[in-house]
Amino acid sequence: MKQIEVEIMGQSYRLSCPEGGEARLQEAVARVDASMCKIRDNSKIRARDRIAVLAALNLAFDTPDQITAETRPAALAAPITTLANDANKTNTQLHALLARLDAALVPER
Repeated sequence: MKQIEVEIMGQSYRLSCPEGGEARLQEAVARVDASMCKIRDNSKIRARDRIAVLAALNLAFDTPDQITAETRPAALAAPITTLANDANKTNTQLHALLARLDAALVPER
């Protein structure tokens, strides 16, 4: 496995990557970075872990269940702007879910 250095939301990460998978990994990093930066810039959320969870949910929600190993490269080629626009549709639902999670995780007094 090859190791590559990437940057997501200003933070450097060293990731393992299979030989020949660099381009796909860089595309994935770009989508994650764009999603996380958009959430950070368009919300009051500043905790990196919460931003990462919301970005993961956005990206998972936007990935159709019918994507297979054969069609995945085409799906990964979707423009980041399209993914970001689709993410806006679920942003309100995700914020509501996060509020419910916060309420449920408040320790009892």
